[in-house]
Amino acid sequence: MPPVIDTNKCIPCAICVEVCPEDVFYGSPKKEVPLIAYPDECFHCAGCVTDCTTDAIDLYIPLPYRL
Repeated sequence: MPPVIDTNKCIPCAICVEVCPEDVFYGSPKKEVPLIAYPDECFHCAGCVTDCTTDAIDLYIPLPYRL
């Protein structure tokens, strides 16, 4: 599953856009809450979750990946 952004916590800093190695947020407008443009490309590295300064991103890792 792709990352989920809490729009109430997000301050559109675009750090998640910059750190994503798979460009899941590609094409997100600047100074707006990032859009998940390519959800199937997310491989759950959690870089966006780790670097988010406001803890606005959650990543639900599918069960097969957790086993």
